[in-house]
Amino acid sequence: MMHVHKVYHRSLSLLALSVSARSPPFSPSSLSLSPPAFLALRPFRNAFSSLKTASTMTASRFTNLVPINALAGEDNGAVSSSSSSSNTAPNGNEDESTLGVGYCLPPPEIKDIVDAPPLPALSFSPHRDTILFLKRRALPPLAELARQEEKLAGIRIDGRYNTRSRMSFYTGIGIHQLMPDGTLGPEKEVHGYPDGAKINFVTWSLDGQHLAFSIRVDDEENTSSKLRVWVADVETGNARPLFQSPNIYLNAVFDNFVWVNNSTLLVSTIPLSRGAPPSKPLVPTGPKIQSNEQKNIIQVRTFQDLLKDEHDEDLFDYYTTTQLVLASMDGTVKEIGPPAVYTSMDPSPDGKYLLISSIHRPYSFIVPCGRFPKKVDLWTTDGKFVRELCDLPLAEDIPIVSNSVRKGMRSINWRADKPSTLYWVETQDGGDAKVEVSPRDIVYTQPAEPLEREQPAILHQLDLRYGGISWCDDSLALVYESWYKTRRVRTWVVSPGSEDSSPRILFDRSSEDVYSDPGSPMLRRTPTGTYVIAKVSKENDESTYILLNGSGATPEGNIPFLDLFDINTGNKERIWQSDKEKYYETVVALMSDLKEGDLRLDQLKILTSKESKTENTQYYILIWPDKQACQITNFPHPYPQLTSLQKEMIRYQRKDGVQLTATLYLPPGYDPSKDGPLPCLIWSYPGEFKSKDAAGQVRGSPNEFAGIGPTSPLLWLARRFAILSGPTIPIIGEGNEESNDRYVEQLVASAEAAVQEVIQRGVAHPNKISVGGHSYGAFMTANLLAHAPHLFCCGIARSGAYNRTLTPFGFQNEDRTLWEATTTYVEMSPFMSANKIKKPILLIHGEEDNNPGTLTMQSDRFFNALKGHGALCRLVILPFESHGYASRESIMHVLWETDRWLQKFCVSNNSDVNADVDPTSKDDSSKGATDSKSEAAAASGGGGPEASHFECEELHPRSSLCSLNYEV
Repeated sequence: MMHVHKVYHRSLSLLALSVSARSPPFSPSSLSLSPPAFLALRPFRNAFSSLKTASTMTASRFTNLVPINALAGEDNGAVSSSSSSSNTAPNGNEDESTLGVGYCLPPPEIKDIVDAPPLPALSFSPHRDTILFLKRRALPPLAELARQEEKLAGIRIDGRYNTRSRMSFYTGIGIHQLMPDGTLGPEKEVHGYPDGAKINFVTWSLDGQHLAFSIRVDDEENTSSKLRVWVADVETGNARPLFQSPNIYLNAVFDNFVWVNNSTLLVSTIPLSRGAPPSKPLVPTGPKIQSNEQKNIIQVRTFQDLLKDEHDEDLFDYYTTTQLVLASMDGTVKEIGPPAVYTSMDPSPDGKYLLISSIHRPYSFIVPCGRFPKKVDLWTTDGKFVRELCDLPLAEDIPIVSNSVRKGMRSINWRADKPSTLYWVETQDGGDAKVEVSPRDIVYTQPAEPLEREQPAILHQLDLRYGGISWCDDSLALVYESWYKTRRVRTWVVSPGSEDSSPRILFDRSSEDVYSDPGSPMLRRTPTGTYVIAKVSKENDESTYILLNGSGATPEGNIPFLDLFDINTGNKERIWQSDKEKYYETVVALMSDLKEGDLRLDQLKILTSKESKTENTQYYILIWPDKQACQITNFPHPYPQLTSLQKEMIRYQRKDGVQLTATLYLPPGYDPSKDGPLPCLIWSYPGEFKSKDAAGQVRGSPNEFAGIGPTSPLLWLARRFAILSGPTIPIIGEGNEESNDRYVEQLVASAEAAVQEVIQRGVAHPNKISVGGHSYGAFMTANLLAHAPHLFCCGIARSGAYNRTLTPFGFQNEDRTLWEATTTYVEMSPFMSANKIKKPILLIHGEEDNNPGTLTMQSDRFFNALKGHGALCRLVILPFESHGYASRESIMHVLWETDRWLQKFCVSNNSDVNADVDPTSKDDSSKGATDSKSEAAAASGGGGPEASHFECEELHPRSSLCSLNYEV
């Protein structure tokens, strides 16, 4: 299967190996999670490692996928020309009157890492013989974020471009031939487009001979700066506009364009008849009224950027209405269908039909557009209407409980192994996970144009919630189902073409048990550009084999593997495994999937990645039977000043016996016996589990490269900090117990264990341990300063939520409402314990945070509560920034603020950590920790502290195992 391996701020991000007419066009601001997966982003251990993505697959690799737009702060950016008010490291003695004036720069050792030029992203051609180097800039200037945007129906639109706002982009495309010996040929630049053009949505034609992409040019004097579609000849690199008319622009708010065949694209365009945007009436037509006189039960999360009035509805229609156009390379243009708010368009594998989705009125003022009335139609590729598949009503009443879904047909798609066969799923519980029913979901299939009175065929019935299908052929498909409450995941083997063959369970396990993860099937590309399970044959062996690509979690860390798996007997043979001693290697994709029939094991060819603690990711071609690896990239180290940083995956135990893990980073050249303990920054994000055993399992590898994004805590290695990254903070609710009912107790216990461990190792000064986090990690930070002030000298909390009464219908994985679990909501809220926070806390928040739950007012109100009790606190609101920070000015200033805080209240802290803590305010949950900490300090060579030497939150509020309560 084609996974993205990994991406860092300046390291390689690998695009789908075979982007074609069946693959959605790639934009650096968007990422598809459906096969073929566009490059898998495994989040590094920084502020953004908390961002989670729901996946329809059960394999553990899928739980780590992160949409690139969720990493805007890590993946964007060029050097800004704006000035800064500071170029020097703070010393903690500034005149307070000068603070908060202008944007500041962090010290050079941090700034230079962030400003280093990024490496390109890669994309392989459908035939695996050509590679694109998609060139990127560094951090964008704040001026780009400052452009006006329309906040409508849960999305943000840049009206000037008629796209989603804040899109990152590529600056150039280089073409390299992959030579037979595995080396890359000389670069050939795609040329012909305007200088300074911003490139998005790069996609290959089915035969790999052409590229299609969008172009936009910033020209203040040009009022027509909207996106245009361009095509390029891969052999020559020559690019030209797809449309001869200069008046046809791309509408990229939802879908954009797709190859229908090798010479024709279906394009979403702005209707030529569209005039100026509707103007807001000076006088409203009436009051804003919402009513529930029917006494419906409607519970929704704290969605943001919703429609507010009729004018917003008109604006939404204005920017999202699309005219679909068939455009051929020879210049032929044909409008198909009427203008409408089309959200997706998917050609059938044989290129004869189009699956077209759209949304329509009545709209809603309380849910985003993903829940608006949805219509799915079937057309021919020449624009002839065939039939309506469904017209779903407005879905305001989806329950907040995990695994609840929309009523009616959902997940409508084409079978990847058939020319034009549809499949979909329908819930039998009304979409309410609280309803006990069997079956819960039914999967149906049907030809695009069924015979008269031909009813949909039932493929499979599920008692858990449907989670996706991997197709192979009429004899084999894998169907996935899961249930979040129990963490149960099951994989079924079905034979789509045989009514006599009964489905059977292939795997039945807990999603939390990463040690038992068998891996996910690798997919191969078909001649029609779709992706199916790869069958593998062995000489003189009639068995049916598939390839399972797994992360290989073990108590020593992840050791990725590739297994040859007999689908009938369950027997498996390990045919490849990562070097576990020094390197971390993963299988990225099949490279030998072009031939008809089963793949031959002795001719297998795969793409792998390889990295170590100090060597950044490089890519290799591995060829059977000798398995000789040929390196195809040679990317320089993205931050050579930290090449010799020290990294160790450590294990320790919580006082209740739960095993915990963390990654300990130490500065280059540091020797604890000579240099003594260091100031330490602990950066983490809590997670929920159903069992202690699962919570104690090791995740990640000690040999993974230390990826450092622009806001990563690892930047402070350059400032001689010890960094404890991602210490596990498991919040466990076994059996019928709810995890959050003991949130504070378990949070403090996990933090105590982490602090004790770094002190015992002699690498952290007990008086100089700080804590920080982003989103739910910020929530964690505030709670720790409130309930465990004896552990930390200060805290940094970015983009958090602190008052759970402001998210009354659930947060994270909490299914109960405020009224059902009032005590839990109140006790978990650090806002309610603001009077207990005596240690310095730095609050940072984007002024335009659009993440459900983390409204900017959360930080505003928390700061006022802290200030009202005399706490030492500071609030930094970043203009134009959202949940993740993107602009160079903002990111540099965040780093300056953080470094100043750490220098002033961590590095310079020489007082006893308990000196300014009110003993009457300490929670019972923290009793005994001071004594154990003193014992740890004594064990490290002193008689106590004085003697010693020293991911989003609600971006995806559900586990990857359950269907989201809303659609993004």
